[in-house]
Amino acid sequence: MIQIFITGGTFDKSYDDIHGQLYFNKTHLPEMLKRSRCTLEIDIKTLMMKDSLELSVDDVATVVQACRETTANRIVITHGTDTMTHTAAALAKAGIEKTILLTGAMIPYAFGSSSDGFFNLGCALAFVQSQPNGVYVTMQGRCFPWDAVEKDKKKGVFRMI
Repeated sequence: MIQIFITGGTFDKSYDDIHGQLYFNKTHLPEMLKRSRCTLEIDIKTLMMKDSLELSVDDVATVVQACRETTANRIVITHGTDTMTHTAAALAKAGIEKTILLTGAMIPYAFGSSSDGFFNLGCALAFVQSQPNGVYVTMQGRCFPWDAVEKDKKKGVFRMI
């Protein structure tokens, strides 16, 4: 079984076209998995729905604890891209002997075909099944060790450091 933990981030934001703002309503993960005709055994649990810039130390501790407590050995975490590497570092420091992948989106899934969320989720589900125990970040088709990746905010990509 693969455990998916949802924390929010751009991945799950919706657009309020009246006020021109992004907001959280509900996770898009069940719809995404259904649309992709995914046949994997997956358990989805929403831990929070926050922009990653608003995550507190307690929120990160909640993510770490959830990863410790799940019986699944393969975990995907949807997360905002701005602080994804910080949460990955906290998970690595916790020494959890499981395969943990963090992924997100630069453009909300609700924006349709322009979103990278669908692709990133598919990559995360593939990588979580093939990588050894450890903490990884997967974005834009690549899988990075937690301590060898950074977000290039000027180019809007994740890259190896």
